[in-house]
Amino acid sequence: MSTVRRGRGLWVVGLAVALVVAGVVSWYASASPDGLEWAAEQAGFLDTAEDSAAAASPLADYGVSGVGSERLSGGLAGVVGVLVTLLLAGGLALLLRRRGRGAATAED
Repeated sequence: MSTVRRGRGLWVVGLAVALVVAGVVSWYASASPDGLEWAAEQAGFLDTAEDSAAAASPLADYGVSGVGSERLSGGLAGVVGVLVTLLLAGGLALLLRRRGRGAATAED
């Protein structure tokens, strides 16, 4: 098996694992508040918290707005997060690779 195919296979397996963790394993995440909310509650100022500017965004509060099931909403948000991160990181990698090749040919 060639190195390219082996590397591609590793990427596919890694993506599949990330999607399963984000989409399915996240259903079993703790329903308890995160550390910052817990500390604010313990200190007695949780009720003074205000919503952020992104509170009305489609992926606010670790869920997809408009999805009735809380578990499905959280899983979908995880899958969307993985895919968006992959697209951004992949696009940046391609851009930097092309830029590096252009600089190398200009020096020759």
